Amino acid sequence: MHKIMKLNKIATEGLALFPLDQYEIGTEMTNPDVVVLRSFKMHDMELPDSLLAVGRAGAGVNNIPIKKCSEKGVVVFNTPGANANAVKELVLAGLFLSSRDVAAGVSYAGTLKGKGPDVPVLVEENKKKFAGQEIAGKTLGVIGLGKIGVMVANSAINLGMNVIGYDPFISVESAWGLSREVQRAEGLDSLIANAEYISLHTPLTDATRGIINAEKFAQMKKGVRILNFSRGGIVNNEDLGKAIKDGVVERYVTDFPDDELLNMEKVIAVPHLGASTKEAEINCATMVVKQIRDFIETGKIKNSVNYPDCKLEQSSDFRLVIMNRNVPNMVGQISTVLARENINIAEMLNKSKGDYACSIIDVADEPPNKSIEAIYNIKGVVKVRLLRLEK
Repeated sequence: MHKIMKLNKIATEGLALFPLDQYEIGTEMTNPDVVVLRSFKMHDMELPDSLLAVGRAGAGVNNIPIKKCSEKGVVVFNTPGANANAVKELVLAGLFLSSRDVAAGVSYAGTLKGKGPDVPVLVEENKKKFAGQEIAGKTLGVIGLGKIGVMVANSAINLGMNVIGYDPFISVESAWGLSREVQRAEGLDSLIANAEYISLHTPLTDATRGIINAEKFAQMKKGVRILNFSRGGIVNNEDLGKAIKDGVVERYVTDFPDDELLNMEKVIAVPHLGASTKEAEINCATMVVKQIRDFIETGKIKNSVNYPDCKLEQSSDFRLVIMNRNVPNMVGQISTVLARENINIAEMLNKSKGDYACSIIDVADEPPNKSIEAIYNIKGVVKVRLLRLEK
């Protein structure tokens, strides 16, 4: 029986995919095999030796101690793209909110309660204060063309906008999905200089932290509208405040408010609603549970942030799944241990990702415990599992 500990509420439609005769699910348990979570911060949590995987029902993994997990052979999964449509729809809402002063207009209308027959008159007198502009024919620059960025770009094309995109690391899948009407920017500076609207869709890394700063604001068209439904730290708040005061930025719409932003004019702060739809929660939960089951039951890895994608078709009843540091001669040392016990390798796969690697080895006979212990004792090996596969 595999133990699944959930640290946040996870959609029941996803959890129902764990067979009750094989998996036990709870909020508190000792020695869990798997942790599933959404936003729970794991950094101060002690990772038990029993832990095999962490499943994040969402894309961001800043709340998970990736390095510590990697060192203990714990595979961390996320669900890229599962909430993409939900985020795309909110980005489009932000696009309209940045163009038409709807938010301020709604707030003003709320102040007219109790004014009786004067309400229509006051509305007509003051509506000009909330005038905006239409998006049709305007130029949107999309920075980052992953699944969400592609969906935003394509939707903007359908809304009659001119769209330019920039992503030096665009995947083949994203390129296939991108509308041919989206123009390719020669570089980030070129996009920034030509866009009237800018939508950010890059992950927060050391390279992207504060990438939208004073230097970039100086290159932008006056009156630009910026949408940030990616991560808060991508935009430098101090430089943004100055750009707003100088009239460079007309509106900044973000899903990541903080106290500094809430004190700025022309900022529309949305309380992190990007993935807050029932559909997105179900999609994320379903996707992460399927990935976890594949890994627990067959060793397959897909959408891990710290270990490589691995898949090996079954060729025997016994399978070794080995997590190790990415160092030379690891496969040779493992093979030597198995050969010493006259255990034939039916099929094997070894893949690496950064500092860590995974080996999946189908063997003709069940290895004795001493062989598994010997593999564990190889310097650099951090986790070994023996699976008995069903045909």
